[in-house]
Amino acid sequence: MTWENPSYIILPVFALIVVVGIYLIFKLAKDKTSKISSLRIFVQISAVFAVFMGLILGPFDVPLFQPLGPSPRSLLVGGNLLGNQFPDGFSVPILACYYPNGRTVTCPIWQLQAYIFPFWNYSRGYDVLYSTSGLEKIGIVIGLIALASIILGRFFCGWLCPFGLYMDVLTRIRKATRLRHLHFSEKTNTALAQSRYIIIAVFLILSVIFGSYAIFGHQLIPGTSPGGPEGTEAGNVGFLNEPFCQVCPMRPLCVFIECALGSMKWSYVSKITYGPLWSLGSYVTSVDLAVLIAFTILALAYRRFWCRICPLGGLTALFSSFTPFKQIAMTRLNKNEQKCTKCGVCKRVCPTQATDVFEKKGGDVTESRCILCARCVEACPYDDALELKFAGKTMMKSRNWLEQ
Repeated sequence: MTWENPSYIILPVFALIVVVGIYLIFKLAKDKTSKISSLRIFVQISAVFAVFMGLILGPFDVPLFQPLGPSPRSLLVGGNLLGNQFPDGFSVPILACYYPNGRTVTCPIWQLQAYIFPFWNYSRGYDVLYSTSGLEKIGIVIGLIALASIILGRFFCGWLCPFGLYMDVLTRIRKATRLRHLHFSEKTNTALAQSRYIIIAVFLILSVIFGSYAIFGHQLIPGTSPGGPEGTEAGNVGFLNEPFCQVCPMRPLCVFIECALGSMKWSYVSKITYGPLWSLGSYVTSVDLAVLIAFTILALAYRRFWCRICPLGGLTALFSSFTPFKQIAMTRLNKNEQKCTKCGVCKRVCPTQATDVFEKKGGDVTESRCILCARCVEACPYDDALELKFAGKTMMKSRNWLEQ
């Protein structure tokens, strides 16, 4: 790279904008009870540019990935830094769809599926080369998810996930129209949280069934033995290679945004068809488009609806909110029992209806439904009753704003 390369200019400028923005929010925010929310929305938007859109990582001085367009998938971050060891992008527990963005930061759900089928012990992926086995690739993905979850937990969901930002934008639209949000019963909300693990199990089982020839030497589904078209030589079941991706609402949202920004070519995206389930092509389908519309409507009624059933959020919670990982998790929400009056504000403002923050007496009240958005910390009217801590250090704490 040379200093004429735009990445040398954009990265420090972007970092400066983020630092100045955070400083101004803390200094100029008039409503002290919404300062954290203002900071969070700023961080979320910054994360979209820095991670999801790949605008900081590239692509710079890279030939267009024809005929798709200059999407960030043109830049092999994993390949550049790690050779051919892990060229599909880093596994970070946020919904950053592989299809338009899969060479920078990649959704681990896509990786878990693809590394079972069609790329189990196969040296060629979608225009990349692998030098690791399927088991090794899956081990790397799970290891990275576990490490990220232990360090930040569901902070990824509350502060960095692009689809979480979309959910929050819908919430702000609902508030602007002065519509009241709806609540689930505790029983229903608990069932929704449990459904995350059912979703995980279903798509992993389907992937194992599709990959049975490569894994066990016996083909359960026709067409899953080696010999498919170029890029899927390890086997192919058409549009079901990565089953969860066919119903994920993030994929059409990613594609629409990238096409609108010119990072993907709509003329190419809209032409690919595989059968009756595809209304627009292999990047946007009638199924995932319907799912996106459904969850958009539901999110206007119920705060952060998708986050209540998100399988990636469930994986993140698994490695941060349950034993033994909970004992070593570095990011926690703590409650001071002596300073809590059970006023119920924390319970009312929680976007995912997490209840431990209200019901538990004290100590670590982080739970699997908590996305660490710190809205409860911000709204709590009692000094130091709630604290968001990282590595034992207090990052945010509740304050009695009425007396200041």
